Amino acid sequence: MNEIILQNEAPIRLGVFLGIFAAMALWEAVAPRRRRIAPTALRWLSNLTLVAVNTAVLRLAFPLLAVGLAALSAERGWGLLNQFTVPSWIAVAGSVVILDMAIYLQHVMVHAVPVFWRLHRMHHSDVDLDVTSGARFHPLEIVLSMGIKLILVAALGPPAVAVVIFEVLLNGTSMFNHSNVRIPEALDRWLRLVVVTPDMHRVHHSIIPRETNSNFGFNLPWWDRLFGTYRAQPEAGHGAMTLGISQFRQHRDMWLDRLLIQPLLGKKGDYTISGVERNESSGEGP
Repeated sequence: MNEIILQNEAPIRLGVFLGIFAAMALWEAVAPRRRRIAPTALRWLSNLTLVAVNTAVLRLAFPLLAVGLAALSAERGWGLLNQFTVPSWIAVAGSVVILDMAIYLQHVMVHAVPVFWRLHRMHHSDVDLDVTSGARFHPLEIVLSMGIKLILVAALGPPAVAVVIFEVLLNGTSMFNHSNVRIPEALDRWLRLVVVTPDMHRVHHSIIPRETNSNFGFNLPWWDRLFGTYRAQPEAGHGAMTLGISQFRQHRDMWLDRLLIQPLLGKKGDYTISGVERNESSGEGP
C-alpha cells in the first residue's frame, strides 16, 4: 500500500485537490456563510494563478521536495525515527501530528517576525474568504515554508507515506477551513474538537489585530487551545465582521502583479504579535 501511495503521489494529491475544491465551491454556492464584497472573478483569477506560480517556483527552487527527502532519509538512515525500530502506525500517526504542530509554530512565527509578516500578509489581505483563499500565499513564503519543512523532515525522519498523508490533509483542510460555507452551530462545536472549521479559522482573518493573532491552526485545532491562542468567535459576529487587513483593500490591490510586489509596499502595519501587544499595553485601539 505504501509503495502504491508513493508511486502515485502526484495524481493522488491532484485528485484530492480537485475533488475538495469542487465540493467546497459547490457548497459555497448552495449555502454561503457571508456575502462577498469583492469581484469573485478577479479574486479567483489571481488566487488560482498563484497556485500555478507557487508550484513552478517550488520545482525550480528545490531539487527534492518533502516526500522525496523522506524516502531518501529512510534509505540513508537520516533522522530521529530512522534510528529506532518503531511500529509503522505509530511512526506515521506521530509524524503527522508533529508535522502539524510544526506548521502551527511556523504560522505563529510569520505573525511574530516583521519581515516574515510582510510575506504572509498577502494571504491576510484577501477581503473575502473562500476555497481559493486556502492557496493564496506569496511564492517567497512558499519557499520559506518548504525550507522549514525539509529541515524538519531531515531531522525527524518521518515515513514518506506520513509526509504524503500530511501534505494531502494540509491542502484539503486549508481549502475547507477557508471556505465560505455555512455549518450548523451545534455541528461546528463538535467538529472543531477534531479539525479546524471555517468559523474557527475565519476569526484569524479578522481585520482586528488581536483576532488576527489567534486560531493559527490549519488542520488540528488542539494547538491553539494548548498554547493559549484559541478564540471561539469574532467580536462582531461572522456576518458583520470585516475580513482582511487595513491595507490593500482596493480592487487594484487584488491583481496578481500587485500581490507579488506587496511585501515591498507600504508599512508593515500593526498586525505582528509584538505590535498588537504594544498597542494593547499602551491602551491604543486596533
